[in-house]
Amino acid sequence: MPIEEIAGARESHGVAKGAVHISRESIALARDQEGSRLAVFGNLPIARVIADYDVWDMWPLAHRNGNTVNAHGRQYWFFLATPVLDDPEDRHDIARIRLASIGSDGWCDHGWALPDGWSPGSREWSGCTVLDDDGRKVTMYFTATGRRGAPHSFEQRLFEGSGELTFEGHTPSLRNWSQPEESIRADGHWYKVADQVVAPPHGIWGFRDPGYFLDPADGTEHLLFAGSAGWTQDRLDGVVGLATRASTGMGWILQPPLIEALGVNSELERPHVIVRDGLYYCFWSSHGRRHDPDLGAPTGLYGMVAEQFHGPWRPLNGSGLVAANPSDSPFQAYCWWVMGEGNVISFVDYPTARGSEPPQMASERRAIFGGTVAPIFQLTFDGDVVLPRSAA
Repeated sequence: MPIEEIAGARESHGVAKGAVHISRESIALARDQEGSRLAVFGNLPIARVIADYDVWDMWPLAHRNGNTVNAHGRQYWFFLATPVLDDPEDRHDIARIRLASIGSDGWCDHGWALPDGWSPGSREWSGCTVLDDDGRKVTMYFTATGRRGAPHSFEQRLFEGSGELTFEGHTPSLRNWSQPEESIRADGHWYKVADQVVAPPHGIWGFRDPGYFLDPADGTEHLLFAGSAGWTQDRLDGVVGLATRASTGMGWILQPPLIEALGVNSELERPHVIVRDGLYYCFWSSHGRRHDPDLGAPTGLYGMVAEQFHGPWRPLNGSGLVAANPSDSPFQAYCWWVMGEGNVISFVDYPTARGSEPPQMASERRAIFGGTVAPIFQLTFDGDVVLPRSAA
């Protein structure tokens, strides 16, 4: 599609040609969709994944077909992590990717996933990790935020690099990393260039969270990401961005957004696609405060479904909402990731916070921040209806 067609879309609440629009009418239904509300954690045992570390956004080591890798009786997971800080909100400024595994004996820490000084950013934000068919080559897609050695900023760039997965006994090791390469760049037309120095109160622009998807229908490789629409000044400008691997296998080609939420939501975070029963399911996470407040949509896991990758996409459950925090624990968890097997993982955020925002005082935030894995739950799939099996 010519850039001029996107640039010519209506400036306010417009619908970009080629992208499916998330409507206000559908999202408004999410507020009262009780079947998607998760149970309150209550007294469930919630242990730290790594002692003395906070962990949050996570993703599994996955095969190219999206299935979770199991080796030596364990799954291997990547987390954003920092040592426990006085203010948990400061974690975003020093985040790095850490490797851990889980088996019948629980979680085991395996240290930082990437070498010191390897990333071109001042910190590492979310992405995904894919194991090649040879069982050894690993490709890390990630967000390089800021620039190494430069003043602090919220610039976001998409990078990738390949390493080698080996085992000493049952202990994994990632080594022999290639130089990181920029996967794709924001063009300023379809996607805003996320280069803000200071975060505005309503949230930063996005060009982050790369998620790999191999279309089983034709073998085409896609890279989804959380972006901000480049053709509008509306603050509610969230999109699910898209790049496609060139047929020659050399590099990614930037595409128009797959899904957009103009006038509805400013952040469609961690987008990823799985295929189940012949249908394509695109999932993302969003904070309630990133929706238009008039809609009352909760913090939760959202998604759409289609018969083929390029759509047309339609909202799951009529509203797009799949799983949401309980009404009396609106900040209980965040950043849900749907595994290829239909299980869902997230992290414990501020489970005892109430009201419309987390606590204002750093000490209060520290006292209630979870910083670990939330209870895993399963989804039930029935065409356009997808709901959590453990809903309240």
